[in-house]
Amino acid sequence: MSAYTARFRVWRGDAEGGGLRDYDVEVNDGEVVLDIIHRLQATQATDLAVRWNCKAGKCGSCSAEVNGRPRLMCMTRMSVFARDETVTVTPLRAFPVVRDLVTDVSFNYAKAREIPAFVPPKGVPAGEYRMAQVDVERSQEFRKCIECFLCQDTCHVVRDHEENKSTFAGPRFLMRVAELDMHPLDAAAADGGPTRAESAQDDHGLGYCNITKCCTEVCPEHIHITDNALIPLKERAVDRKYDPLVWLGAKIRRRGQ
Repeated sequence: MSAYTARFRVWRGDAEGGGLRDYDVEVNDGEVVLDIIHRLQATQATDLAVRWNCKAGKCGSCSAEVNGRPRLMCMTRMSVFARDETVTVTPLRAFPVVRDLVTDVSFNYAKAREIPAFVPPKGVPAGEYRMAQVDVERSQEFRKCIECFLCQDTCHVVRDHEENKSTFAGPRFLMRVAELDMHPLDAAAADGGPTRAESAQDDHGLGYCNITKCCTEVCPEHIHITDNALIPLKERAVDRKYDPLVWLGAKIRRRGQ
């Protein structure tokens, strides 16, 4: 395939405001959107701000919205667009703009700090933890997350309702809670405290999620966030909170302690 000229429409501005600007940029065979953004920086818009690092789909830095869909620019090939199609690149909509395509994603790091860490079992020395392979495999999928925050960006609970951010962790961090809840050695609830599922419901806004699977659809690592993390977590939260037999058993155990 020969080189051609593509029409790009890129958002330019900062926290005070901005808008879309049109550019005609050369495209070569095999290139990705990030290549074109770099060429645009080198030839026409030397002050264009964009965040990137590995250019291999593993650091999550170059997240943006391409034609309205949250994507990694380094993993979005130009061949998926028609040659006469205008390619629109805008910053992640759910987070405050710093400048141009760079957004302030500190919300996500704040939510990460709110998730209590793994609690080791009492009486088992470090280095003696043992897990069945089936338990390892159950949550291994979630560890592929590169924290690109595309799932956080596309989740309408965060994207369309700023007021929910204080009480809703978002799919990436509810997935982290689910991973800990599935861990057979996690002892977070060993002393009668809330289980991970209960904490997800009461402290991290699990009830806001209505399982539309939009987070799963944009995940570049193809993690089944909704089916394998959020829905099972919801089921366990409901069992703990509303199943009368589970409730009665918990009351008896606490009374015995």
